[in-house]
Amino acid sequence: MGVFYLLCLVTLVLASSAIACDRCVHRSKVAFFSKAQALQSGACGYGSLAIGFNDGRLAAAAPSIYKDGAGCGACFQIRCKDERICSKEGTTVLVTDQNRNNATDFVLSSRGFVAMAKKGMGQDLLKLGLADVEYKRVPCDYQNKNLAIRVEESSQKPHYLAIKFLYQGGQTEIVGVDVAQVGSSNWKFMSRNHGAVWDTSRVPNGALQFRLVVTAGYDGKWYWAKSVLPADWKNSVIYDSGIQISDIAQEGCSPCDETTWKHQS
Repeated sequence: MGVFYLLCLVTLVLASSAIACDRCVHRSKVAFFSKAQALQSGACGYGSLAIGFNDGRLAAAAPSIYKDGAGCGACFQIRCKDERICSKEGTTVLVTDQNRNNATDFVLSSRGFVAMAKKGMGQDLLKLGLADVEYKRVPCDYQNKNLAIRVEESSQKPHYLAIKFLYQGGQTEIVGVDVAQVGSSNWKFMSRNHGAVWDTSRVPNGALQFRLVVTAGYDGKWYWAKSVLPADWKNSVIYDSGIQISDIAQEGCSPCDETTWKHQS
């Protein structure tokens, strides 16, 4: 499937939304992982890198949020609803895994779960084990850090290239990736292998550039990373793309959250 087709598909889907907004409020329940190691083997493929993301406030998300990997790296503001224990602001978590238990929309890291509590009430919240919450997607902010591309250990130069994206800012999803030799217009499409990992067995020679399609506004938007991987690229190395993503993708929902949440007990 080519990137042009994906761009057209994104445009059609978003344009057909009856009500579009950038803050849809959802209600569900969340649980937590008792061990941090569970998130290192997450479906997004971040591995041990995940522990260093977002101060450890991480989440495994339901399939409707995980979206076959497109939801990897998405940020959500989430707060529990017990006013005795929970803060009004809640916390922001980052999706690093898929939650296949349909009883909850998220399973959080213990640090993310405790971060929903009022000061000094973290242990009380942990004792609940399961909490009623409301949540909404919010932009990820990496404070001027560029989108990064990590070459995976499974890559086998020059026949196979696997990469994953790190520090994807804004409120977007990467839905298409192409790769070409720097200075060439002979683009080769990459496929989503799993989670945040994209790959191709048609690896161009020399230094490599990338172009991406991300969800943005009411349709898709192109990003060009014009010189990312050097000709002597190596496995397990993280390369700076030179670009930042800060767009906001619109959602179809009712009601939208325009200013502040209404806290309900």
